[in-house]
Amino acid sequence: MSGRVQKQSMSELKLRRLTEHNQRLREDLARPRIRVSEASKSLINYCKSTPDHLIPSVWGPVSKADDPFGPPATGCNCVVM
Repeated sequence: MSGRVQKQSMSELKLRRLTEHNQRLREDLARPRIRVSEASKSLINYCKSTPDHLIPSVWGPVSKADDPFGPPATGCNCVVM
């Protein structure tokens, strides 16, 4: 008798897993999609319009005041916890 109950609970577990997987697939299917060409064009436009201070060969040298990666102009600004 316990073997039958165990088989039933295993089949219920499998059914629940399949139902959850099916729900995740439905959510993935409902997700809005864009074409690769549109995504790549958007990425290229972003890279061309957003300056990257780590690539001075493209954007030119960065002034000390505008350099977010440079040392602070005044003092250490360190916080000790």
